[in-house]
Amino acid sequence: MVLWGLITQPFFCPSADMTFRNTSLVFLFAIILCGLGHYYFGFTLWWVFLPIILYKAAIIYGSSVIQSNFYIEAHCKGATKEKVVAITFDDGPDPGFTLKIIQVLNHFDVKATFFVIGKNIRGNEAIIKQIDSEGHILGNHTFSHSFFIDFKGRKAFREELTSTMAAVYKLTGRQMKFFRPPYGVTTPHLANASKDLDYEVIGWNIRSMDTTGDSEEIITNRIKEQMKPGSIILFHDTSEKTVNVLKQTLNFAKENGFKIVSTERLLGLKAYEI
Repeated sequence: MVLWGLITQPFFCPSADMTFRNTSLVFLFAIILCGLGHYYFGFTLWWVFLPIILYKAAIIYGSSVIQSNFYIEAHCKGATKEKVVAITFDDGPDPGFTLKIIQVLNHFDVKATFFVIGKNIRGNEAIIKQIDSEGHILGNHTFSHSFFIDFKGRKAFREELTSTMAAVYKLTGRQMKFFRPPYGVTTPHLANASKDLDYEVIGWNIRSMDTTGDSEEIITNRIKEQMKPGSIILFHDTSEKTVNVLKQTLNFAKENGFKIVSTERLLGLKAYEI
């Protein structure tokens, strides 16, 4: 029963201790015990396959859930009881909607963080400059954000990050230190590339799901129900729906005493190399 608790703990009680190293050690220990049980007590070999299957499931969970800190620490919320939250946007710059998002943010006098995709910068250089000049933060969201990006090696991940970093630096003179993994998926190569370049990985604890088919009302209610002190909200500056949800979210925050602050202030980290 103790062994079973060690094996299943990552699924039922995920914590900062559920790292790739710790999980691998636990499952290696479990496999050895099952093997010894087979050798000395005649346990069926099927017991050896059980920890292997659970280990594979733990790898999938740890890789796909950024809050698990499986391969690398991700900052997913602020450690505060103050009613402050941060707003972030992925996948821009978008010529049709990023500027609308900025207009809404300016109307409410709040600052946000934009995790930009390098390939989207060409032709939208003025948007990058405006994000920076108006006091919003720019973060790295890789260059390609391709569907198969998680199969890239360490060197290729470094190139993804440095290409976007160079494009933003050329326009703003700022060297970004915040990085958000595409889809929130982490891998050993991504983790190593991030550490090589001294990036802070920024996650979230409220996923708006604004890229799904959910209605504005459903998305807004989802955010309202989860908003707590220290929350980091994930939006995408790629649709009119998000523009409208953002307005409702900011109205709700104001009416309920929440203040929108930058990710820098919320997390106590520097967004740019000094």
